[in-house]
Parts: sequence; structure tokens; C-alpha cells
Amino acid sequence: MNMLVDGEWRTDAYQTTNEDGAFERQTTNFRDRIAADPDARFPPEAGRYHLYVCRACPWAHRTLIMRTLKGLEDAITVDYVDPYRGDDGWQFTPEKDGCTTDTVNGADYLREVYVEADPDMTGRVTVPVLWDKQEDTIVNNESAEIMRMLDTEFDDVAENDVDLYPEGYREEIDRIIEKIYEPINNGVYKAGFADSQEAYDAAVAELFDALDHWDSVLAEQRYLAGDRLTEADIAMFTTLVRFDEVYHTHFMCNHRLIREYDHLWPYLRDIYQTGHISETVNMDHITEHYYTTHPDVSPKRIVPKGPDPDFSALHGRDDLPGGPPADIA
Repeated sequence: MNMLVDGEWRTDAYQTTNEDGAFERQTTNFRDRIAADPDARFPPEAGRYHLYVCRACPWAHRTLIMRTLKGLEDAITVDYVDPYRGDDGWQFTPEKDGCTTDTVNGADYLREVYVEADPDMTGRVTVPVLWDKQEDTIVNNESAEIMRMLDTEFDDVAENDVDLYPEGYREEIDRIIEKIYEPINNGVYKAGFADSQEAYDAAVAELFDALDHWDSVLAEQRYLAGDRLTEADIAMFTTLVRFDEVYHTHFMCNHRLIREYDHLWPYLRDIYQTGHISETVNMDHITEHYYTTHPDVSPKRIVPKGPDPDFSALHGRDDLPGGPPADIA
């Protein structure tokens, strides 16, 4: 796989699987933080920060949802790369529907933004990227940390009074995010990119055991952490919304569709219909990215038609305790 090595673009430098054929995700490079602290290097100021995202990517999608729910559209600008990622990596193609130019750095490829931040950068070029327009650098490119910063550090500039990491729930939210990451969020990739039958079998078994578990949890409560919409639900949603259209077929996670679950399926629709979350979902970009960007998985690069799940159908979960925050209901 392609990556930067000492600031130079290489197309043969990164192996996605280990010696056992199991997928291994590389850690992210930029881990600074925005903090509502007078001594912080990166304070939460309106107009200062910029997101680089791909609408197809579930990790970037988390940050788009949080930006929308908090009402940070005017405070934090955003650019969208092409959902197709070729040998040159993420590219800006404004002529394509739903994509933009790089309005901040004028780059043609996202890798140029990384090199602008670190001329000697070694690592993968991933989305999302949180950029500081004042210091001309990347603050962070770890999706969970960006999601948390947007949620907790921008209250003074956010238009919506929304807290998805509330006091009294934080330990449980962190536990759930950690518990769903490996078997579900990353699990679909471990299944799809496995290079051995053993690695694939292990990933799929873990994935569906976890989905079965959370389906049973959601039988008794509206959200993963109970009666409050939280960051944990956003982390789960971006995987579930891609599942039937992409992961079920493309990544061979075909033991069961999300639409076949009694509680995960209405739960998914409930989240989709909350606030403006539905407007952050671009299924055309999602399907194009997965089916055309992984030739080792889908060598003909044919994008299938359907199955077009009806995310707007009534979900019937309003009778369960709790509900979304008033500002986004």
C-alpha cells in the first residue's frame, strides 16, 4: 500500500497484513489536541480549523457527524477528497459531484498537505485530517480524538447545545467505543483484507458475535450507553450504515445483513433520522470508494446496484426511554 517515507511518496512501502495473513492497521502520526485552556497551543477558535475528509470513509464520517450535530459548520471549514483513491492517494477533484478543491493549501493530493505539516513525514496519508490554518500544520489525524475534541472543546463557538460525552456516562462511553472498535469498526476490514482463511474466519466470527451482542443490548435500551445519544452511537453508526451496501458483499461479511437484525436495523434508522445526520451520508461516494479502490478485493472495479436499504423507514424506537438532545431532535 502507498505511503510517505521521509517525505517522499512510495507505492510499495506498506504491508496491510502480517505473516499470518491478518490485517493490521497502522497507527496515526499527528496526535496534538485542541483544548479549551488559556495556555493551550491549539485553542478552540471559530474560523481557525479545517477538516479534510472523504465522504466514503467511516472514520472521517464520524467527524462530519459531530461537526453537524454540534452546529460547527460555520466555525470549522471542510474540504472533500475524491472517493476513488488511486496510486497517488487521496486526490482533490472538484469537477466530481460532492468533491472540492483544497481551499486552504491549494494541494492536488492530500499527501502534499501532510508534507506541508512535516517535510520528513513517514506514514500513511489518511482521512480525517484536522488542520490549523493559523500555524499551518496538522493538529490531529486520529478520528476518535478529533470526534472527542469537536464534542467537548468547542462549546463556546458551537451553535447547538449538544453534549455527546456527558458527565456520568463517560466511563461507559469509553468502554463501549473500545469494545466495538476491534470486532466491528476494524473487524470488517480484518475480514475484507485477510490473506488467509484462518484470519478471515476469526475476524468474521468475532464480528458477528459482537453484532449479536449489541443487538440484544438494544432490545432493552434506545442507545448503546442507555437513554442518551453519545459518541459511542456515532462510532457504531458509521460502520452499520455501510454494512449492507458494502461490507456484506465487498468484505465478505455475508453471514447476515444488518436489515435482518431485530434491533440493530431499527437502531440504525433511528440514528440516521436524528438531526441532520442523514445529510452526511453519501452512499454514492461510499460504494464507489470501496468497489473501485481495492483491486485486490474487487479487481473488476464494478460498483453494484443496490441493495438500497430504506434508512428513512419508521424505526419504532420512540417508546424506549430517552431520545436525542433537544437542539438536534
